[in-house]
This record gives sequence, C-alpha cells and structure tokens, in this order.
Amino acid sequence: MSYKIPAFRHKNLPKNKLGYTSKDYEGAVSTLCAGCGHDSISAAIIEACFEMSIPPHRVAKLSGIGCSSKTPTYFLGNSHGFNSVHGRMPSVATGANMANRDLLYIGVSGDGDTASIGMGQFVHSVRRNVNMVYICENNGVYGLTKGQDSATTDVGSTSKKGEPNALEPIDLCAIALQLGATFVANSFSGDKHQLVPIIKTAIAHRGFAFINVISPCVTFNNTPGSTKGYDYIRQHMASTNAVDYVPLAEEITTDYDEGADELVTMHDGSVINLHKLDPRLDIHSRRSALDLIHQYKAEEKVLTGILFIDEEAKEIHETMNTTGTPLRDLGEKELCPGKARLDEINTLHR
Repeated sequence: MSYKIPAFRHKNLPKNKLGYTSKDYEGAVSTLCAGCGHDSISAAIIEACFEMSIPPHRVAKLSGIGCSSKTPTYFLGNSHGFNSVHGRMPSVATGANMANRDLLYIGVSGDGDTASIGMGQFVHSVRRNVNMVYICENNGVYGLTKGQDSATTDVGSTSKKGEPNALEPIDLCAIALQLGATFVANSFSGDKHQLVPIIKTAIAHRGFAFINVISPCVTFNNTPGSTKGYDYIRQHMASTNAVDYVPLAEEITTDYDEGADELVTMHDGSVINLHKLDPRLDIHSRRSALDLIHQYKAEEKVLTGILFIDEEAKEIHETMNTTGTPLRDLGEKELCPGKARLDEINTLHR
C-alpha cells in the first residue's frame, strides 16, 4: 500500500493572498483509521490557515503522544514541528514561545495526553496565558493502546469492550474556564462549518486559546452505548452560537436575524460575528459559561460553540515584560551587558 500524496493538483485551484493553494498547507497522508475524527480536525486546521493566508513557515506545531499527537504530521508539512513525550507538549510550547514570540503556535493533544499524564502541564500553560492555540482531540478513549477508558469518558458510557464507565469524567472546558483561560470553545469534528471559524478565531486571539473537539474513535469508541460516538453527538449536540470570522479590512456581512448578533473585535482588528443561539450565554462571563455547561449536561446535551473569550487579556510576554525582539535574535551584546551592569543588578537583589 502506498502512503504518498499524488503530486498532481488541478492548475486552477483557488489561491489565497500569499499565492498558495490548499495543497501548500497539507502534510503527509494520514495513517489513522479511516473515518477517524482526528483527520477532520486536521482538514479544518488546513482550511483555516489557508483562508487566513498564514505563511506555513511562520507556524510551529507541537504535540505529545497518542493518536491525536500523530496528526501534526498530516497538516502544514512546511511548518516547524516538534513531537514531545507524553503530556509534555505544553512546557515545550511555552519554552519555544518564550524563545521566539513571532511564530504562531498550534499545540495538538488528546484526552489522555491532556487530562491524565499532562494535566499538570496543561494547568500551568493556562495560568501563564501562553500565546498559542491548544486543540484537544477528545475521543474519550485510549485508542493507541487499544481502547481503555480515558479521564474524559462519561459515566455509563460503553466503549467497544462493553463495560460501562463508573467514574466521573473530567470536563476540560470547565477546568479551563476555572483556571482562567482567555478563550474556551467546544466543538465536534463532524461539524466543519462550526469548527473552521472557531479555529480562525482562536488563531486571531492573543493568549491561550483552548478548543476541546469531540472526535469519535471509529475503532474503539463508536458503539451505540458510547457518548463520544458519531450518532450520540449528532443527536445530543446543542450550539450556543454560530461564528463568522471577518478579517481586517473585509466588509462585515451576515445572514442571521437582525438583533441576534454580537460583534467582537480582536486585538489585530479582525472581527468575529457571533450569532447567539442561546441568549443565556454571555461569552465575556466565566460564570455564564460554567452555568450553561452544567445545565446542558443535566439535559444530556453536548454544548458546543465559543463559550468564553477575553479579548483584552495580557499574554505571557506582556505580563513578564519580555523584550520585543525574539530571544533567538538577540546577540552577545544584548545578552551580556557587561560586568558593571551585572554588579548593579546583583546589588539590587542583596
């Protein structure tokens, strides 16, 4: 079997503002199971970056271990990439971000990589407000190790092995809200029309943008009793809002009913046009988002959409008052100020 992508592409493929086609944002052929939700998320990332005309070489993609953490191989093949050890992607992303603040950081993780072994690292990347997009591809199962329940498996959910889970799940969106994440969204890999604009908004956001994406595992967790399977999510999904991402200098248009929209301006001048499907949600209120998460859960519904955004928050470089020049570009003159200056600094700390 061949895993090579055909080199041929139609000569009239649409091009973005940089002159690139969507082919320039692809990666290697996926070796995941056919129908895996993770591949749909990769496709959404490709489409979002293409439509936003992001230079591929200005992106750094990072991951840990798991089926989800394999996916950066399958998108943005011309970008920087680093596959870390299990659960350690956030600290690697933080270090890279501190060294070079000029790149766009996209971290891909899974429910095991984030909610189990990587929980401590996830917590600190949130509280530091690292300027990155953090996507958790959440399938409620350890697919790479043959189908054990994960920390996000719902009570009573039955995977392929046939035994209902007896433990309470970790709700990553609720935890992110409580920890102070400045952007929190929940989506479904099978809903491209919702997911692509959410990813665009997360990219435009300054600070830690967390997207939990329910991504069914077709091999081990797509049974009739699973709460992370395609049928269950499609039957129980409820959206709080629909999103249009409007880049700077483009006209704001909408097909939604007048009076039902909220325009949110991002720091770079781009705008998200938020159509409220549930008027109870105030996307600037953590309490409002948490309340709705619990209310929908009690109704056995999966709440999706942008749940919270703080477009005025300071990201880690602003908080720590770091140099505007990436550390990787500083020379000996800037890094070694001389003995007199070092003596002055030491005196201040005596």
